Amino acid sequence: MNAPLAYLNGRFLPFTEAALPLHDAGFVSGATVVDNARTFRHKLFRWPDHLARFRRDCGTCYVPLDATDEQLTATAEELVAHNARLLPPGGELQLITFATPGPLGFYLGDAPSGPPTLGVVTYPLPFARYRRFFTEGVTLVVVSQAREKWGSVLPPTVKHRSRLYWHIADRMARARSGRADALALLMELPDLTETSVANLLAVADGAVRTPPRASVLDGISLRVTAELCAGRGIGFTEQAVGMHELAGDLSEVMLTGTGFCLAGVREVWWEGRQRPLLVDWPGPVFRRLLAAWSDLVGLDIERQFLDAPG
Repeated sequence: MNAPLAYLNGRFLPFTEAALPLHDAGFVSGATVVDNARTFRHKLFRWPDHLARFRRDCGTCYVPLDATDEQLTATAEELVAHNARLLPPGGELQLITFATPGPLGFYLGDAPSGPPTLGVVTYPLPFARYRRFFTEGVTLVVVSQAREKWGSVLPPTVKHRSRLYWHIADRMARARSGRADALALLMELPDLTETSVANLLAVADGAVRTPPRASVLDGISLRVTAELCAGRGIGFTEQAVGMHELAGDLSEVMLTGTGFCLAGVREVWWEGRQRPLLVDWPGPVFRRLLAAWSDLVGLDIERQFLDAPG
């Protein structure tokens, strides 16, 4: 078949035919646990880590996951093998695995709920979306967000599909900065936390800091970056990054996320400033870590984004 496939509830089918019923809990209430992995040279990167986090998060969120790790791995690899053949030269895939509690029976009267929904889909890695991260640096806008109300129910470490607050936050960031590509950097007073696409990394005195991982998404790329710091002799600590440090102690600000691996921040906006704060971009620690990432995956990551079509 010369069209992308998807996997949904036990079978492979054309991507364009994969759909959830309108009474699925993933649609009705956004009750969806999700994972996002990517390929390098059409092979999934750190898949065991992604799979373990996905299974853990399903358990945390009371979403049944009956498939074994072996079944999920075979499904993911078969899907990548088929869909990668349809990519242009140099193309890569992002692979999304998702699970929901399944259809809600009360939408159909007295019908029973379930069974749970399990799906795996891919899409071409959007090089054009992230290219500006390497050519211009990232623009961040600090947006205040209070999550204490939900923290004891839904841990911030869980990766899920309830993205409405990120949708709003990023559009607030773009309105405040006048930049169509700006990203919101959430602040829970007095500390900075994360963005919609990546974990936050701050550099002070040549060492990297990231907010405590219990307070942010448990990012696989964040784990990799911590390992690379250890391998390159770069200090790495989990420590709160205070809002007051933006204009003082920090020399570099970076992001790490699945699609692009590592990106440097060029400017940060926040309320009350007429102009953004400019930080060192591309900074020396960013360059060292990006080189380490490239060595790890066996290709020049920056060049991949600069040379990709589109």
